[in-house]
Formats: sequence, structure tokens, C-alpha cells
Amino acid sequence: MTIAQGLFDFALIIAMVALAVGQVLCMARLVIGPTTADRILALDTMVINALGLVVALGMHQGVKVYFEVGVLVAMLGFVSTVALARFILRGDIIE
Repeated sequence: MTIAQGLFDFALIIAMVALAVGQVLCMARLVIGPTTADRILALDTMVINALGLVVALGMHQGVKVYFEVGVLVAMLGFVSTVALARFILRGDIIE
């Protein structure tokens, strides 16, 4: 293992820890959030943190399938955020 590879692994571990801490803090905001907009924003941020964790794990393990999982997580996160916001604004998702 070279020094650059060791430094890269260390940086990935630091990134995963930071994303995990962000995930926990967003979960607290999701539960505590005084308004519905805070809860929607926390949910969207949790999706982004989960996407970052999946991609960082894929880079750490060197497996390419995690990037495809990351694309699926991103698409589902976008659709769920739009559906939740539309439900709160209109009361229904599909007209």
C-alpha cells in the first residue's frame, strides 16, 4: 500500500463518519422539526447523505455496483421529495 492509497482510505473514512453524523443530525431534525418544511428539508438532506455514504462505500470497497445503487437512491429521493411536497401543498399526489 502506498502513502497515497493510505491517505485516500483515511479521507474516505473521515468522509463516511462526517456523513453518518450528518445523517443522525438530520434524523433529529426530522423528529423535532417544528414545521413541515423543516421535515421535508431534513428528509431530502437524509437522502443526499445516504447517497454520499453509498458512493463513499463503493469507493472504499472498489465495487462499481454501488454507483448504480447511488443513482437509484438519487432518483427515488427526488421523486419522494416532490411527491411529499405536492401532497402537502395540494392534498393529493396524482390528479
